[in-house]
Amino acid sequence: MPEVPDYQLKIKQVFAEVGKVVVGQQYMVGRLLIGLFTGGHILLEGVPGLAKTLTISTLSKVLHLHFQRVQFTPDLLPSDLVGTMIYNQNQSEFEVKKGPIFANLVLADEVNRSPAKVQSALLEAMQEKQVTIGETTYLLDLPFLVLATQNPVEQEGTYPLPEAQVDRFMMKVFVDYLKKTDELEVMRRMANMSFESDVNPILTKEDIFGIRQQINQVQISETLEKYIIELVFATRKPAEYDLVEFQQYVQFGVSPRASIALHRAAKAVAYLDERDYVLPEDIKEVATDVLNHRILLTYEAEADGIRTQDLIEAILRKVPIS
Repeated sequence: MPEVPDYQLKIKQVFAEVGKVVVGQQYMVGRLLIGLFTGGHILLEGVPGLAKTLTISTLSKVLHLHFQRVQFTPDLLPSDLVGTMIYNQNQSEFEVKKGPIFANLVLADEVNRSPAKVQSALLEAMQEKQVTIGETTYLLDLPFLVLATQNPVEQEGTYPLPEAQVDRFMMKVFVDYLKKTDELEVMRRMANMSFESDVNPILTKEDIFGIRQQINQVQISETLEKYIIELVFATRKPAEYDLVEFQQYVQFGVSPRASIALHRAAKAVAYLDERDYVLPEDIKEVATDVLNHRILLTYEAEADGIRTQDLIEAILRKVPIS
C-alpha cells in the first residue's frame, strides 16, 4: 500500500484540526471517521452541551464536505427534509426544490423528536442513497453520511426510533462528560469571546474514497471472521455460550447487519492504527458501539437493571477465538 503514509498523515491532521475547536472528544471523532470511511451512519447519544453538533460541523469543514443540519421537531414534515415540488408562476410549471438531505454530511439533531413519517423518509434515504420527489428519483451525492443525535434525558414529546430503523445505523456511540482538565480548557476557550474557530480543509472527497479502498484491502483472517459470527450468534442464544443467566433477558439478538458492520469497523480500526491486518482487539474495541443498539432486551431485564452493555461484556469474556 504505497500511499498509506500520505493518508495516515492527513488523518492525524484531521484530528489536530478538529482539536483546534473541539476539546477532548477524540473518541467521538474517531467513530465518526470510521463511519465516513466505511459508509456507515452513526447515532450519537448524550446529554446536551457535549459538543456533538459542533464536532460534526467542524469535521465537515476539515473534510471539505457539504454539511446540512436539520433540527427534528414534532411538526416537521417529510418534505421539509427531502424537498418538494413548488409552482413557478413565471414559467407556469412545477419545479423541484431539494431539501437539506442533499448534502454529504447530514446532522439529524434530536432525531427522536420527529414523527414516524419523517424518520422513515430519513432512513429510506440512508438505506437507498436516493430520494423520490414527485415522480422523479434523485441520487444523493456521495459520500453520504447521516449523523443522528438523541437526547437520553427527556422522554416527553419524543418518538423513539423503532428497532428495525435503529438497526440501519452502523454504530450507536454514547458521548460522555469530559474530564476535568478538558472541561477547564473548554470553559477558558469558550469564555474568550474573541475565540476564532477557523479550521483548514485537509481531506477531499477523492481522499475519502481512496482511504475507503485501502480499508477494503486490510486483511482479516478466517479465524477472526468466524469469531465475529460467534459474537453475533451469542447475542441471539446466550445459553449456548455458557451465558444461561442472560437467556431470559434477551428478546431479540442482533441482525446480520451487525456482522457486516463489525467486519468493516474492525478493518477501519486496524487502518487508523496504521496496520494492514485485523487483530482480535480491533473487533473487541468496536463491539459495544456496533452491537448495543441492536440487542432488544425484555422487560425483566429492565426491572433487574440489566443493560445491553452487561451482555456484550459477558459475551466478549466468554466467546473464545478458536
